[in-house]
Amino acid sequence: MIYVVEVNGQRYNVDVREGTVIVDGVNYRASLQQVAGTPVRIVSVNDAVHRMVMRERVARGRYRLWLDGHRYDAEALDSRARAIREMQASVAKPAGPAPLRAPMPGLIVQLRVKAGDMIAAGDGLVVMEAMKMENELRAPAAGKVKAVHVIVGAAVEKGALLVELE
Repeated sequence: MIYVVEVNGQRYNVDVREGTVIVDGVNYRASLQQVAGTPVRIVSVNDAVHRMVMRERVARGRYRLWLDGHRYDAEALDSRARAIREMQASVAKPAGPAPLRAPMPGLIVQLRVKAGDMIAAGDGLVVMEAMKMENELRAPAAGKVKAVHVIVGAAVEKGALLVELE
């Protein structure tokens, strides 16, 4: 099976076969053994033996692991899954900052920004009350507030433009 593996930002093409791993065209004798009842695995590569602990699966195909005491963030996807993920990522990225729109009908109870403010991704921009709950609406990306299209106390419908970003 051929995988595209990314470790701490470095990408490798890895072909896994019985007893052999080919990394970017270089052959290695390799084996992996689980230590029963523990998260520890013994990794043998050529004549070197390493201790690996994989405790966290961050997301599908993404792992946080420790090899000989050093932490690594790794992603291992087969070629097809990697191509699908990259295609989805390229489609998901808008050409410019997305405007902040009301996710549901509600009442604007607080504005945390004004035109001209610089914002970071995840900053709270607007607080709206919907279904008797306050919801903080956050910036989808870093940028600058171009315009605020609502006032405190305004009732808005789902999809209403609240804040324009640039």
